[in-house]
Amino acid sequence: MAIKFKVIEKGQPGVAGGGEKKFYATPVMDGELTLAGLTKAIEKTCTVSGADIRAVLYAMVDVAVDSLAEGTIVRLGDLGSLRTSISSEGKATPEEVKASAIKGASIIFTPGTRIKETLSAIKYEKV
Repeated sequence: MAIKFKVIEKGQPGVAGGGEKKFYATPVMDGELTLAGLTKAIEKTCTVSGADIRAVLYAMVDVAVDSLAEGTIVRLGDLGSLRTSISSEGKATPEEVKASAIKGASIIFTPGTRIKETLSAIKYEKV
């Protein structure tokens, strides 16, 4: 299997009028795998029922959300890990940095070993 890609033209960010434009490869997504689809796929590869798989997956989401909200790194084995990141306004002194300086939060996913190995072996096909 190969990841399909198409070619798009992009200008230089922050340059009026786009500046010098170049062409870049961008992936073409081929569908999606939902939690229900993931459950069915797992059900085909083991003896656990779909109801039990769904229960575990939904519980994992709940536990991961709560853990991330508490500042805990969520490690998912070979899949990778999730952690919370924050962005804040810069202040002149450490004393000025308070919770009100925080502008927002995001989640960072770091791929695990198996995903990194997969990424290094992917083939690409231009469409």
